[in-house]
Amino acid sequence: MKASTFVYPWDVIGDPAAPDRIAGLGVEQVTLAAAYHSTRALTPRHPRHRVVTAEHAAVLYPAGDRWAGRALRPYPAGDWAPGDAFGEAARALAGAGLDVHAWVVLAHNSRLGAEHPHTSVVNAYGDRYPWAPCIAQPDTRAYLVDLAAEAAVRPRANGVELESLGWYGLQHLHAHDKTGGVGLGDAGQYLMSLCFCPACRAGYGEQGLDADELAAAVRDALEPLWRGEADDTQGWSGVEKLLGEQTAAATRAWRDDRARTLQETAVRAVRAAAPDGFQILLHADPVTHRVGANPGVDPAHILSVADGVVVPCAGGPALLTPFAEHRRAGTVLAANLGVVSGMGGSPGTLAADAARANELGATEIRLYHAGLASDGDLASVREALAAR
Repeated sequence: MKASTFVYPWDVIGDPAAPDRIAGLGVEQVTLAAAYHSTRALTPRHPRHRVVTAEHAAVLYPAGDRWAGRALRPYPAGDWAPGDAFGEAARALAGAGLDVHAWVVLAHNSRLGAEHPHTSVVNAYGDRYPWAPCIAQPDTRAYLVDLAAEAAVRPRANGVELESLGWYGLQHLHAHDKTGGVGLGDAGQYLMSLCFCPACRAGYGEQGLDADELAAAVRDALEPLWRGEADDTQGWSGVEKLLGEQTAAATRAWRDDRARTLQETAVRAVRAAAPDGFQILLHADPVTHRVGANPGVDPAHILSVADGVVVPCAGGPALLTPFAEHRRAGTVLAANLGVVSGMGGSPGTLAADAARANELGATEIRLYHAGLASDGDLASVREALAAR
């Protein structure tokens, strides 16, 4: 199975040994960040620094002329990735014999929400999520589609992986996050991620719902969870139990349509801008109501649109199965496996995890993340990949 590892440009720039070290892991490909959200990242082997702070979501290359005069536009990176950081890192990695694909994060941008609050998801209580652009809003959709096309098709990139191309919600993995005090479960997370911005309120109306009544119903449904009294709130059946089957179905119909059509439009835009043979993958979950970096998709639909998917397997490879059932010849089904032990990854079981993923239909593996892993973790990766 082909293996690729995620890498940031700052893992490579200024470290002449990095490209050969990454190639020496036994991977054939790198998935290199071209547009990324804010983060604080270790660089445990870099000769000049040990911590990189990316202060806001940014493109890691010079943005093009298409953004002139537009209110919603990508932000340039600061000193953590100046100039054409993607291009510089891509040249070095390609020089080590690695196939470079772009890694593009889309509907996850706290600075966009801070500077343009109207673009954000608004929950049933009126709270805005500045990190979560509402993908139902026309201007936001246009911004995301153009960002996908521009950030994907960078010089020396032979493909792209589109992350967060769908709904984002309450969960954020934000620094100093304090939202875990009440166990909301899968259903509560869905209800807290329903958007009530003007575009979504109108969308619920198209589904026969009154937005004010729906917001009140969501608040009522969440009350037992705040009191710690609800029990069976996992999965879609939990949403139906809390909100009622018909109401729940109507909200999901609106949200599924907005996500599906955005994904179709973004993939078409990337294809139009890309050379022949350019590979387009989406980070995805096979359950459409789920939100976040791996937004929910319908497996049959998304595999008819994109060249494949990257599937989160931190909790095991079970999420691969729904995609494998709809996989066609040439479709990429990549299992995303953590190899940073300090972040919950398991590099010591990589060989077994990859083999199990392959049994369930995976054609490739993704390793998160060569730049963040310790020397010991990387040694385990080299050993596992050498045994393939």
